[in-house]
Formats: sequence, structure tokens, C-alpha cells
Amino acid sequence: MKSPPEKIVVATANRHKAAELAAMLALPGLEFVPLSDFPAAGPVEEDGLTLEENALKKARSAAAATGLRALADDTGLEVEALGGAPGVYSARYAGEGSSYADNNAKLLRALEGVPFEARKAAFRCVIALCSPDGASVTAEGRVAGRILEAPRGADGFGYDPLFLPDGGRASFAELSAEEKNSISHRRAAVRNILPALEKIADEQV
Repeated sequence: MKSPPEKIVVATANRHKAAELAAMLALPGLEFVPLSDFPAAGPVEEDGLTLEENALKKARSAAAATGLRALADDTGLEVEALGGAPGVYSARYAGEGSSYADNNAKLLRALEGVPFEARKAAFRCVIALCSPDGASVTAEGRVAGRILEAPRGADGFGYDPLFLPDGGRASFAELSAEEKNSISHRRAAVRNILPALEKIADEQV
């Protein structure tokens, strides 16, 4: 007799991230559910010094609160000319509670006068999958590009309007969701954690 799908919590309060992950994680035998389905699971302070630390902290907290396996990611934009900043502080680069527009504006100010050729950057994503018993696995994805001198495009989120992937002519915010998801750092991280998820799915068959 076929087992019901195993529920895995997607541990993010960011609806944009949740939508991207849901579009990438369609696997038979698994049902991905949002953290918002579990009101008792409170917010997690992302105070880690690395993307890995934050992803693991969020996934472990969600797994402990729900009793289910949990998947979480942390993503950072690393700009070479800024020594890797904003990095782990990407979401709050312009301060706690800052908007996407605030962060983009600060980044442009920081790169003022830097020529396009020297605006090398990379989006990096780390995904953590944790069980209630504490077992965990992580995977990473990365996409290289450059920071534009002005925002382009109305789609996407975060730094997407400023990020031009290597070899591309459109910013992440000028791409459709499907186009972005096919080449993004999050897609690469999902691809690398897929073997761990497929193993869980196979156990449900």
C-alpha cells in the first residue's frame, strides 16, 4: 500500500522565496508545506555569521517546532569590490527593517564610480534540510554576474533589478519566474540537495 506523502516544512516567512522553492520542489512522495501553517513556530533571529549557520538555525528551529523535517535557505549577494559585502547581511544591508529599494540604493551608493567591469558579484544560496532528531544536510548553489549601474526590470525581488548574470542580457528582474528559476543560485542549491530529498521520497513509495 502506498504511503501518504511526507510533509516537509518550508521554513521561510519570505513569500517570494517560498514561491520560488515550491516551484522547484515538486517531488512524488513529498508534500511541501509553508511554515505559516504552524502558528506556534515563532520567528528565528538570523544572527549567524555565515549563510550556512542561518540556514541550519532556521531549519532546526522549524523541525523542532513542528515535529517534521524542515527545509530552509539563506541567500546572500557577494560583491567583489566590496570585499564580499553585503553577504550574510544582504536582507538588512541598509538596516533592520529595510526594504528592497533601501538595500538596492545603498548598494548603488557603495559602488558609485566603480566601472561595470569591476562590479563582479555572485548570488550564493545555502539550503539546509533538518530532521526533528537533529540530523541535517546542506547544499549550496551559486550564480556569478555583475551589478548594474541602475535598476532594470519590474519582476523578481531583493537585488534582482541590479543583478546581470554572466552571459545574459537581462537582469534577474527582467526575466520571467521560469527563466530566473532555471538558472538561479536557488535552483542550483535545490539541484544539489535533491538526492537527499529523493531518498526521503523513495521511502514513501
